[in-house]
Amino acid sequence: MVEEVVGVVAAVGAGALVYLVAAARVVKQYERGLVFRLGRLHGDVRRPGFNLIVPGVERLRKVNMQIVTMPVPAQEGISRDNVTVRVDAVVYFKVVDPSAAIVNVEDYRFAVSQMAQTSLRSIIGKSELDDLLSNREKLNQGLELMIDSPAVEWGVTIDRVEIKDVSLPDTMKRSMARQAEADRERRARLINADAEYQASKKLAQAARQMADTPSALQLRLLQTVMAVAAEKNSTLVLPIPVELLRFLERGAQPPAGSPGHTESPGPAESSGQAGTADRAEITERAVDRTDQAEDAMEKLRRAVEQ
Repeated sequence: MVEEVVGVVAAVGAGALVYLVAAARVVKQYERGLVFRLGRLHGDVRRPGFNLIVPGVERLRKVNMQIVTMPVPAQEGISRDNVTVRVDAVVYFKVVDPSAAIVNVEDYRFAVSQMAQTSLRSIIGKSELDDLLSNREKLNQGLELMIDSPAVEWGVTIDRVEIKDVSLPDTMKRSMARQAEADRERRARLINADAEYQASKKLAQAARQMADTPSALQLRLLQTVMAVAAEKNSTLVLPIPVELLRFLERGAQPPAGSPGHTESPGPAESSGQAGTADRAEITERAVDRTDQAEDAMEKLRRAVEQ
């Protein structure tokens, strides 16, 4: 008798254990559970933890409540300014109503993906190329609103949408590069022109200053010659300016009343003697100027060698 009771108790215990194993369900912290009893949604949403269902009658469907990162395949379209572009994006969304996400839509992930692709193609056609390249924040907000409007009925909320990359044709890239180069060249020319204008003003001031003191021009010439000759790697051909010869000539002429100064002949002298004296004086001056020129060349040569 006792053995029969023990056998019955063991059988009941084994059956209860099997039933408990079949009915036990564990819902994780980031999940929510929906119980379907004979195909109908039964009861409230099951919270995380240990839950029991009726085996064979009820079925537990788990829904992930984490934020899902879904890449949107690249969509090719024509912008409003008739430029062919290829744009891809990424969508961040999460389920806020597990019942609507399971009951109202067959596959909420696939539905969000398709809505994101169509919205992305629509936003490409409404935007210009400059907006796609530089004003992405505004486009991201518009794209988020376009996706979030139908997703509310699916129990899904769109957290954010980001445009990842905008691919342009090679011809358009070359055109944009040429435009940037032309703008840089224009700015460089303006800067050079402004520098030339400022330099011309300074040179005009220097020319007026040297016009008041002619010797400054000669000193500047000698300084330039010394600067060029310092490297000693080239041959310098320097023409002798006439002003330098006149400067040296004035320094070599004796003052009036000195023993070397000769008076001009008086009117009592004959015309033949005057002509002879003039020719002799011209010859003497030519010789003196030749000697002065040779002395000047010698001085310049010494300065260049130094």
